[in-house]
Amino acid sequence: MATIYLVRHGQASFGAEDYDRLSQIGWQQGRVLGRALRCSQAATAKPQAVFGGTLRRHRETVEAMARGFGDGLPAMQVASGFDEFDHVALIHRHRPQWQDHSVMARDLAASIAPAKTFQVEFVAAVQRWASGGFDHEYAESWLGFKARVLAALDEAVSCAAGKDLLVATSGGPIAVIVQALLDLSDERTLDLNSMIANTSVTRVLYSSRGRHSDSRRSLAVFNNYSHLEAEDPALVTFR
Repeated sequence: MATIYLVRHGQASFGAEDYDRLSQIGWQQGRVLGRALRCSQAATAKPQAVFGGTLRRHRETVEAMARGFGDGLPAMQVASGFDEFDHVALIHRHRPQWQDHSVMARDLAASIAPAKTFQVEFVAAVQRWASGGFDHEYAESWLGFKARVLAALDEAVSCAAGKDLLVATSGGPIAVIVQALLDLSDERTLDLNSMIANTSVTRVLYSSRGRHSDSRRSLAVFNNYSHLEAEDPALVTFR
């Protein structure tokens, strides 16, 4: 059996104009994971392939991991199927007034707990999208999102040809892959999305004779962030 390491990106820049870049904590999380991966791979083969989405936070997470890992981590192959859903579009459909970033910043600043307030609104926005009742308002539907993520995983497994691979992605794609493995409801899948930590590792075991239809996959580990807890519990974040 070979292993797929699904890695959620490091902490992004919440509240900034450009969310799609790692914060200083995000860079540190990536380096810690790289060191942990190097140590765990001491007696075995390192990942033979690394994939990631087109997002900057995916690329920077792999860069940070490479710094911690040292020589030998393969270069990242870009696969857009591993991109997160467009959370900005979802928020804007749910709260149209927040298309003006200054209005969103003002509203959040007026709350007692801005991050918690944003999370509540974000969850509501995702639930609206996933309900299927407003598909005409979105460039990508919930069903379309799930289909492209699973297609990207199939393609990565095919390219890896039975070797260990690492995928730097986001919480949404990881939750969708777990849903497919465990036959979870959409409601439960959305719950999983909110609990996946930055730079956590979800491990999927797979065996394949080279064709997608022959591939067997099983979930071995979900949302492991013990490497962060061992380094500094303050590094455990969820955004």
